[in-house]
Amino acid sequence: MRRLALAGVLAGTACLCASSVGAIPLAYDLDPLTGESVFAPGESYRPQGGPTLPRQVVPYDGAYAPGTIVVSHSERRLYYVITKGVAIQYTIGVGRPGFAWSGTKLISRKREWPDWRPPAEMRQRRPDLPRHMSGGPENPLGARALYVAGSLYRIHGSNEPETVGQAVSSGCFRMTNDDVIDLYKRVRVGAKLVVLP
Repeated sequence: MRRLALAGVLAGTACLCASSVGAIPLAYDLDPLTGESVFAPGESYRPQGGPTLPRQVVPYDGAYAPGTIVVSHSERRLYYVITKGVAIQYTIGVGRPGFAWSGTKLISRKREWPDWRPPAEMRQRRPDLPRHMSGGPENPLGARALYVAGSLYRIHGSNEPETVGQAVSSGCFRMTNDDVIDLYKRVRVGAKLVVLP
């Protein structure tokens, strides 16, 4: 029934870009890959303007398989593809000028309240950084981290939520802790990550 409801909602939205339309009504409330609820009971996600929009289910016309993560630097949005034509949209922080990157990678591992070990290159730029910081609320990686295979990059939470929606990182993608916890539940190790140029 949910898929039929979704088909009706999407009938007039085929081929529309996610950034050009509003949220899909909450008729579609389960992620078919994980069975997780898209929204927790009582949650209401509606656009409120500004760069940090709450996560929402949107039409998405990219030709990506369910379970794919797509990052748009220009929009500062991350899309988790639920099914053909539909994604969950999250606001993210992206790499600052000179640190942005693009390409196709895989998610190699996942961690809850991850420890942080700043790479040597980062410590050269910022000698004040520690060599190691245990996971927890003060850790810059926030509540969850998804590690990008073959790189030093991660999709992670943040203890500086005000930076989400901005271009301030060294190449990682920042999310609010609430959003990264939601994404973490959905993404499987081995999931494809597409970072658009």
